[in-house]
Amino acid sequence: MQVRDHAKTPHMQLLASFLAGAWSNGTGPRGKLVNPTTEEPVAEVSQGGHDLAGAFEHARTVGSSELASLTFAQRGALLGALAKAIHGAREELITLAIANGGNTRSDAKFDIDGGAVTLSHYAELGAKLGNAMLLGDGEPIQVGRTARMGGQHVWARRSGVAVHINAFNFPAWGTCEKLACALLAGMPVITKPATATALVTHRLAQLFEPLLPAGVLQTLIGPAGSLLDHVGPGDVVAFTGGSGTARTLRTHPKIVEHSVRLNIEADSLNAAILGRDLEIASETGALFVADVVRDMTQKSGQKCTAIRRVLVPEDKLKDACDAIRERLGGIAIGDPSREDVRMGPLATAQQRDDVRAGIARLAAVTESVHGGTGDVTPLGVPQGKGFFVGPVVRTTATPMTCAPLNEHEIFGPVTTIAPYSGDTKTAAEFIARGAGCLVSSAYSDDRDWVASFVGAAASWAGRLYLGSSKMAAQSPGPGTVLPSLMHGGPGRAGGGEELGGERGLHLYMQRCALEGDASVLKSLIGG
Repeated sequence: MQVRDHAKTPHMQLLASFLAGAWSNGTGPRGKLVNPTTEEPVAEVSQGGHDLAGAFEHARTVGSSELASLTFAQRGALLGALAKAIHGAREELITLAIANGGNTRSDAKFDIDGGAVTLSHYAELGAKLGNAMLLGDGEPIQVGRTARMGGQHVWARRSGVAVHINAFNFPAWGTCEKLACALLAGMPVITKPATATALVTHRLAQLFEPLLPAGVLQTLIGPAGSLLDHVGPGDVVAFTGGSGTARTLRTHPKIVEHSVRLNIEADSLNAAILGRDLEIASETGALFVADVVRDMTQKSGQKCTAIRRVLVPEDKLKDACDAIRERLGGIAIGDPSREDVRMGPLATAQQRDDVRAGIARLAAVTESVHGGTGDVTPLGVPQGKGFFVGPVVRTTATPMTCAPLNEHEIFGPVTTIAPYSGDTKTAAEFIARGAGCLVSSAYSDDRDWVASFVGAAASWAGRLYLGSSKMAAQSPGPGTVLPSLMHGGPGRAGGGEELGGERGLHLYMQRCALEGDASVLKSLIGG
């Protein structure tokens, strides 16, 4: 089997951080980044020794000043230049994603192109906002005896630093979605990617550095160390990762002391519901099956938006299981550099171990539909090497009371399918059992059913994806995060909000009520 040229393992290097206007190798012991397919080292990272206090000072004094002098349109132009840089280095970035993330070419493109698209979206938003320096929030309000005395809520740039702590699964997209909103809002950024898959983010930092004003973007590669000890009033911390780390952040002394704004995206037990009006063989039924299988196998199920729990009407359960099993049976698993492979390994040994432990908990109370407990012989991989877990589908007759299903997210290629009566109340209650999610989906061509479902389920989800025959041909699937729509969710999902077009800027801006002469207020927001 031919291996693509772009998938060759890159020469191992020490990944430097870019802090306070210079590249820093750090000091102390070095950790290794590995290829999750072969377990061979691909890069090294120092475990500390960076001047983080200096990085914050550089952002506050230099970066903040640079951004304060730019309009939204000018900041948007910077984002547009970053998107072009990604396009120009696309093949190189794909090579790194395959070598360090275990991505297939398709998975790598999903991450890298997603980052570029998000930057481009916010570049266009910046052009639309033009030369303004404030964003109006709502309509003017008369607060005096006449219209002369007015009030106006506005969003103004914050003078602090945005600290971004990103997850391992999307080193490009995760970095860019936070960066786009923060820079357009006018806040300098210190970004810290997950160490295990930092090769792509490190290369982005190299590409972006000459395109941005001084102090606007700094990148810490390696452990966070004392990073959060330096946050203060006006700063923002945006985190994507596990709920355990999220709990630690919420109680960090500096975040508590200074009321630092904290945005969290954590675990998410996303659900997919098949409406009672559909047959699996229908166009919408086929969309449902395709979305479930894609979310299980894309990025090896390592997506915060992946479908973890599935409900289908009782009389459709066998057909649904058969269809999903058939689709999964045709997916080749192995070395992601092979052209015939559709699914690669998990990103790290710890991920593999965590997923296997989660499957074991689930297997104790469910039955196998496909894949057993995930044992697989990957194509093109030396025996015993790589962090592989095959696609696993389980089933239970009691989805509402199945604790391992509703209380723990298995962050890998695993989903559980179960029967229900087909009514919207049960469907919404099932979503609620996940205690808050980033996205859940429902598939139906019955508008009354959909309306009833949305009314009951919306409070438990950051986004509801409504699959139907009318939109099937244009659907990106529920697992795709769109820059124009909010990404985040209540409860277990962290309670945060990112993206959503202009809404994404609000995390990095301060809402302020202005009161004064109505004509002056109008001029301040470009009216």
